[in-house]
Amino acid sequence: MIPFSPPRMDQVTVDEVSKVLLSGWITTGPRTKLFEEKISEYVGCRKTICLNSATAGMELVLRWFGVKAGDEVIIPAYTYCATANVVLHCGAIPVMVDVDEKDFNISVAAIRSKITSKTKAIIPVDISGLPCDYDAINSLVRESSIQALFTPATDEQKTLGRIMVMADAAHSVGSSYKGKKQGSVTDVAVFSFHAVKNLTTAEGGAVCMNFPDRLDTDEIYKKLNTKSLHGQSKDALAKTQGNGSAWRYDVVEPGYKCNMMDIQAAIGLVELDRYDDNLNRRKDIFAHYTNAFSSHNWAILPTYLNDEKESSYHLYMIRIKGATEDQRDQIIQEIFAQEVAVNVHFQPLPLLTAYKNLGYKMEDYPEAFNKYANEISLPVYYDLNDEQLEQVSTAVINAVHKILG
Repeated sequence: MIPFSPPRMDQVTVDEVSKVLLSGWITTGPRTKLFEEKISEYVGCRKTICLNSATAGMELVLRWFGVKAGDEVIIPAYTYCATANVVLHCGAIPVMVDVDEKDFNISVAAIRSKITSKTKAIIPVDISGLPCDYDAINSLVRESSIQALFTPATDEQKTLGRIMVMADAAHSVGSSYKGKKQGSVTDVAVFSFHAVKNLTTAEGGAVCMNFPDRLDTDEIYKKLNTKSLHGQSKDALAKTQGNGSAWRYDVVEPGYKCNMMDIQAAIGLVELDRYDDNLNRRKDIFAHYTNAFSSHNWAILPTYLNDEKESSYHLYMIRIKGATEDQRDQIIQEIFAQEVAVNVHFQPLPLLTAYKNLGYKMEDYPEAFNKYANEISLPVYYDLNDEQLEQVSTAVINAVHKILG
């Protein structure tokens, strides 16, 4: 069976993790701090904090910004549940909007229609690693009429003076928008380093910050770091440095426990060092699929490169023209029968029980459902060889022809 997305793990990774295990320091420490610096250098952002997940990163930022009960945060209906869950964790309301016709990303027109005086943040999601229309979104929150609606309730909100834009960039490490790396095009961008992502630390995430000068990014980093360690004023490394009273700390708020370990950072440093090599192989895989399917009129090929955007080549999301949801599922079964694992990204949130129970209805997001109903994600990973690529392509073509004729 050709797997869907195994991580790239080899002796280089093993050696670096072994060094950490034998170093006497395995939790948050020098490697985590180095990884944060290297990410900031790679994407061109002002400051990065690494955590145990992208989900934790998004929630900490919302809580730092003061998002609370009664507030609204605009998100796409087409995303993984983490995007909405963090809003609910803060007591706020996820205001879902539909996606654009041209790709899987959030519709800017739909965002505009849902902004109210309660809107505190927008979380666009780079589905499959393709950046959203960030110039339009950033311009929207700066329009005088939109800023006039904004009702700040915390010092952070008053200082920013507008709706915060936080990109859910879980898929899009290495993508670019108008020549700038994702991670440097919005107030905040949050990456995921989950096991199936292009760049993995097994589990993990990073918050990349690009706030305007009127906000002190170094101070925000300190506050997020404190929130990630139960509200403790010093991390474990800091308590080992200095004189005999360095152990003393305070807990300034009831925070969380979501820091990244040096074990994870060691994996991340290896992955980041060879990330461009990883991307180049993914580009070759995307090119193969596009070439294999472009002559078939049932194939709706994904957008991953144009004059403004370049994807991170995370997911190859092909759509089967004219297929119903049931037919798509039958096609997937036929592909699996040919020893190829594929996936679907994602079930729109209103299809999920938790969000149905909150009153969200799939019929309110027709474009999201139309795209989901006939989407299939194909294997993309560094060690996928050319022979396996041929097997995947052939399996998809055979399966579509068997089910659709």
